[in-house]
Amino acid sequence: MDAVTVPREKLLATLKAALPYGILLSAKDDIERYTRDWSGDHFGMPLAVVRPRSVDDVSLLMRCCSANNIPVVPQGGLTGLVGAAVAAPGGGEVVISLERLNKLRSISAIDFAMVVEAGCILEEAKRHAEAEDCILPITFGAQGSCRVGGNVATNAGGFNVLRYGMTRDLVLGLEVVLADGRVWNGLKLLRKDNRGYDLKQLFIGSEGTLGVVTAVSLKLFPKPTQVETALVGLRSVSDAMALYARARRECSDLVTAFELILRGGIDIALGARAGLRDPLSEVCPVYVLIEASAGGRVDLHAILQDFLISAGDLIVDGVVASSRAQGDQLWLLRELMVEAQGRGGRYLRTDVSVPISTLAGFVEDALQALAKSHPDALPVTYGHVGDGNIHLNVVPPVGMDGRAIDVLFHETEGVIFDVVDRYNGSLSAEHGIGKVKQQAFLKRIDDVSLDLAGRIKDALDPGGIMSPGRIFPPRASVQETGER
Repeated sequence: MDAVTVPREKLLATLKAALPYGILLSAKDDIERYTRDWSGDHFGMPLAVVRPRSVDDVSLLMRCCSANNIPVVPQGGLTGLVGAAVAAPGGGEVVISLERLNKLRSISAIDFAMVVEAGCILEEAKRHAEAEDCILPITFGAQGSCRVGGNVATNAGGFNVLRYGMTRDLVLGLEVVLADGRVWNGLKLLRKDNRGYDLKQLFIGSEGTLGVVTAVSLKLFPKPTQVETALVGLRSVSDAMALYARARRECSDLVTAFELILRGGIDIALGARAGLRDPLSEVCPVYVLIEASAGGRVDLHAILQDFLISAGDLIVDGVVASSRAQGDQLWLLRELMVEAQGRGGRYLRTDVSVPISTLAGFVEDALQALAKSHPDALPVTYGHVGDGNIHLNVVPPVGMDGRAIDVLFHETEGVIFDVVDRYNGSLSAEHGIGKVKQQAFLKRIDDVSLDLAGRIKDALDPGGIMSPGRIFPPRASVQETGER
């Protein structure tokens, strides 16, 4: 059926009557901080913001919204980059902020597992793990503000995917409030459970379109007693890939990160902070940041040193951190590059992946295509070599006006995605689809996959109220607000 326009005040009154006191915000000043994501590129005005204090609160809200066809958008730390957790501009969607559902429910150093609520900040969850001499290996720059439920909803990646896998590989179980308000308790600590369908996988990476994740069981690992970090310079991305293949074999499974940075990224990082020095004596076209970790009696320093010496035919120059502080300084280059790449303004973010064996060819072809089509734009290239994930971003020329920037981003994204297609890659390796990548995603999805995804959506969210317009276009059956 067509969307029905309902006065905003009537919808707010319905929500207030159904919910406990103190969890609904509707005044403009109160909801301002829930309207824009971390990037600053995506803005939306919610009908209201609900901040549940319990799973029962979430269930009540979903029952009310289901009965009244009110669309809802789960929201974590707003660190996503594809607009999935930001309300639509029209003021018709209810944002569910999980920030109050932030408790550690349990942790076991014997099970090597923890159960945390969805609103727990990732860095806090990692500290809880470390207190038990364990690690939660999900690691990336936004960990101080992103929330665990958002990590699950987006199947977050990060630096340690090479060794530990993406978030999907670390989830043992979930608690989810469904669109109709029912609570599915799939929280488990079991490592082996072969009883039929693995339902939790439906919600991991679903970007809030199938249900509201309220708690997560996560795998933990022994906390390393040794961490070694090195930065090496190479002649080409092909050499970086050859080095990666050797590292996987000669350092066994001890390599946790293998980050590719082209020289332009190093220059950006050096220019972002006064007094920061080039870490290597020779300027190289390509750099790799390597981190390995181990516990027990393994001599990790010797293993890494021996490996780097044996790879002297590939490595032009390099440095091994002599302390954790020096290792942090090497990682600072990676972090500053990401923060400063846009020169303080807008830039195109891409998040693509290709088969690892083809990564060097992809980077070369994509950069050549961009140089040919838009020679004035600045490409910034870096990524996670171990999972074939490259962030090939585009910075507009200085002084370009906003409308021209929009055209530039549209055209350069098309150029990059065309090369991704030739390499049988993915246009989203870890950020998701949301709103930003929707059209490109729908252009490429095959009919069978589209049909299956639609059937899952229909089964779990028949009213189409869960994050409408994310991943797939919205339906016309949800409410619209009308100012009366």
